[in-house]
Amino acid sequence: MTGPSTPGRPALPAALTMGEPAGIGPDITLSTWAGRAGNGVGPFFVLGDGRVMAERAKLLGLEVPIREIGAPEETLAHFAGALPVLPVPCPEVVPGEPRGETAAAVIRAIEEAVALTLAGRASAVVTNPIAKSVLARAGFPHPGHTEFLAELSGRGGVAPQPVMMLAAPVLRAVPVTTHIALRDVPGALTRELIVRIARITVDGLIRHFAVARPRLLFAGLNPHAGEDGLMGHEDEEIVRPAVSELAGEGIDARGPVSADTMFHAEARATYDAAICMYHDQALIPVKTLAFDEAVNVTLGLAFLRTSPDHGTAFALAGTGRAREASLLAALALAAGQASGASGAARALG
Repeated sequence: MTGPSTPGRPALPAALTMGEPAGIGPDITLSTWAGRAGNGVGPFFVLGDGRVMAERAKLLGLEVPIREIGAPEETLAHFAGALPVLPVPCPEVVPGEPRGETAAAVIRAIEEAVALTLAGRASAVVTNPIAKSVLARAGFPHPGHTEFLAELSGRGGVAPQPVMMLAAPVLRAVPVTTHIALRDVPGALTRELIVRIARITVDGLIRHFAVARPRLLFAGLNPHAGEDGLMGHEDEEIVRPAVSELAGEGIDARGPVSADTMFHAEARATYDAAICMYHDQALIPVKTLAFDEAVNVTLGLAFLRTSPDHGTAFALAGTGRAREASLLAALALAAGQASGASGAARALG
């Protein structure tokens, strides 16, 4: 894990992937750099195609000089005057029109960002949104970023357990199961999985968010957390024993509680992270409360990974209507990692 910068040495830049080039990744990257004087963003370099970035800047009417670099170490020398791009060549791109031919470049950018971060040459991996369906049609075997990053983190050994956290100033939520069909969730839930996810969440809250003693609240899988078995047995047979095990370890863990009562303001004040049983149970409240501010953070890896908490938004690509607030928050968290956990905590309030 890359940590705080060594005294006397400048902080490392973040490695930002271009993401799906026909989506809004290039747009929000360009507008983030263009507003650097006012938004306080720290240095970053882009793994992508400089030609694509220059064409998108022209389309958007943004004055963003592109500087192709040969190594991350050149970022600090050029960031003030140009957007540093570490070249990953990409075929022709039309905004809003995804093409399978670009999949190889998207994947390569992620691989290179991870390799550079693991080598201590970047503070964190920051990923712009990808189009999962486009990659899948090109033979990409993973259901999303999270699973691919886990494989890259564990190459040469056992792949770690990745934990997806959606983090915003008003709420942090973690889904125990992620990119699987809803009908498969009950069969995938186990006490061991819930305990493992919770332990990694606690470690992440301490390391990246400066929460000294994290408080976890667990959502029930079923309506009313099962209503004592009337609406399903998973909460009593799987979730509650997991919570009891964690509490026995000294972790501040409560639940399961009915998911429909745990996301209002008064309830949110009682915990530091909500542990949810499936993807949408975690993502819907975060995106409803803080769509433009939330960051997707992957915990449990050998490096910190952050990402905007939104998709490719093909309809907005090249229009100038895409908002960069979530990317800014993701980059701020990456910069916080370079200066310690307290900096990361400040990045998200």
